[in-house]
Amino acid sequence: MLSRGPSALSDSELLALLLRTGVAGRNVLQWSQDILLASGGLAGLLLQVPNPDRPIKGLGPAKQTELLAVMELAKRAMAQQLQGREVMQNAAHVQFYLQLNLAHIAHEVFAMLFLDAQHKLVCMETLFRGTLSQTSVYPREVVLRALHHHSAAVVLAHNHPSGSVHPSAADLHLTHNLKSALALVDVRVLDHVIVGPGQAFSMAAEGVL
Repeated sequence: MLSRGPSALSDSELLALLLRTGVAGRNVLQWSQDILLASGGLAGLLLQVPNPDRPIKGLGPAKQTELLAVMELAKRAMAQQLQGREVMQNAAHVQFYLQLNLAHIAHEVFAMLFLDAQHKLVCMETLFRGTLSQTSVYPREVVLRALHHHSAAVVLAHNHPSGSVHPSAADLHLTHNLKSALALVDVRVLDHVIVGPGQAFSMAAEGVL
């Protein structure tokens, strides 16, 4: 890596540098390959690490802490990029940022990206937490938070712990209600993104917003 740069290394080689040592019967490179295969690649690993219900075999507290630190650095780096440009210029970037923040949570949560007049990220907030199947979302609170951040636009987001990211009739109804409520205070809804492990659904991209 020192001679050719980190981009010359494979995903398993980069992970091996973090893990440093292997486990019984597997050297560190072999173990890294096993972890990535079981997790569905780097993106899947980053989504799995914070989930205590899906432990990674052989990954103790110290190594898990290091991977959590890498994940947090990735979140902060992506947030800084979204703060520096119009967020919908790279919808895939927005979706992966939301996956990193929400997809690993075992219960349903509703979050918002608050955007300024140039549609750059001001901040992200998780507003409501629910059960495995539903979340109670209050339009009045959504409007108040948008006004608090002086938002010109927002991106709505929630997770589906079940894994399927296809919107339900309730999801579409909620989106319509929030769009109408926010329109009264001149705040645009640019998208509503539903995330799950390894996948995301953009209502704007699919034409159902």
